[in-house]
Amino acid sequence: MQAWKDYISQNKDRFMEELLDLLRIPSVSADSKYKGDVARCAEAVKDNLLKAGADKAEVMPTPGHPIVYAEKIVDPKLPTVLVYGHYDVQPADPLNLWTSGPFEPVIKDGKIFARGACDDKGQMFMHIKALEVMAKTNTLPCNVKIMIEGEEEVGSSNLGKFLEDNKEKLKADIVLVSDTSMISMEHPSIESGLRGLAYMEVEVTGPNRDLHSGVYGGAVGNPITILAKMIASLHDENNHITVPSFYDKVQELTEAERKALNSAPFDLNEYKNELGVKDVWGEKGYTTLERTGVRPTMEPNGIWGGYTGEGAKTVLPSKAFAKISMRLVPNQKSDEIAELFKKHFESIAPASVTVKVTNHHGGEAVVTPTDSPAYQAAAKAIKTTFGKDPIPTRGGGSIPIVALFESVLGLKTVLLGFGLDNDNIHSPNEKYDVANFYKGIETIPYFHKYFAESKS
Repeated sequence: MQAWKDYISQNKDRFMEELLDLLRIPSVSADSKYKGDVARCAEAVKDNLLKAGADKAEVMPTPGHPIVYAEKIVDPKLPTVLVYGHYDVQPADPLNLWTSGPFEPVIKDGKIFARGACDDKGQMFMHIKALEVMAKTNTLPCNVKIMIEGEEEVGSSNLGKFLEDNKEKLKADIVLVSDTSMISMEHPSIESGLRGLAYMEVEVTGPNRDLHSGVYGGAVGNPITILAKMIASLHDENNHITVPSFYDKVQELTEAERKALNSAPFDLNEYKNELGVKDVWGEKGYTTLERTGVRPTMEPNGIWGGYTGEGAKTVLPSKAFAKISMRLVPNQKSDEIAELFKKHFESIAPASVTVKVTNHHGGEAVVTPTDSPAYQAAAKAIKTTFGKDPIPTRGGGSIPIVALFESVLGLKTVLLGFGLDNDNIHSPNEKYDVANFYKGIETIPYFHKYFAESKS
């Protein structure tokens, strides 16, 4: 609609400045020292929603970080879209690898560099601006409810109860999420599924104190050595995960499904060059697209122990630690996989150490139907603004709340993401292309329009 294009054109500079202001707030949910900043960010999100034209917006407390809820009700008889996003961000470490301050956003070469630029402040903010575009031009075709949480990056542990306690408030026809990616601006895509997650921490303890590595080395089990061996044993020579029964509920794709998945545009050499690796790695017998979309994984996310400071300290440490995540596929349940991992990891520990396994959080895999009116509305919106049909893909990441939306609220989700795989989310120098930001604001109103038409 011309009114939408005109409004975006007239206000695009302000939209960007408001996003940069939001990116300056270090809303790191994992680190308690940022608790005040997380709360400040929630208030900023609320203020932006009210300025965008929401009838009401409120910061709702939880036992953890608050949830921001807003709504714009045009007519109770019209369909309702529930928009979900998150304002919390990952820690910025390691800081020395950033080329600019993680919370000092800069625009270089058409890209916004800052922690949260893509995941998920930039993408979440597109929905706030899309609401403004429709509200200020009096063209909102349906009711919109918006829920922006502050704990997605730490597992959304309080969101399930929030959904249970607010079922009536959150009543809607579909959930719309932009916390995913597309192949490229030349090859727009819509993710039709996400992997689940089981996130564990392991602690290996040897002697009751740190020891001199000369006096005791070779005679006492070193927890770092043993932990490294235990982690290495979690994959066999074919990079197949060795935890017993891990694959029991994994459904193999048909040849037709594998062919369709691998028909998406993908250049392996370009992939390797962009990552700076000489070759890819993964489960034997599967392509890179299959490994990152429809196969489960086991990945150490961090490992530490002993002395890591400047200079030398010859110590045999008492303890070693690791954080390990498993990405899961449909039918694998996160609590079952967590228990399988715990039993196996404890069973492979030698008698020279003791092992403690902690299950931090998890979530279930989801598959969204591509033949639903909501998915078709998203596809039509992409076709309208990009000029070509989107390619359905499977996302390798996890958004635990998506499964909760279905189990608690009975709502399906559409994953209308505008990020790119090379946006460095969770890494130093996270970025979000300026063009993608504006294209999202342009596209989202069309989803509301086409979804409302499909329900009329």
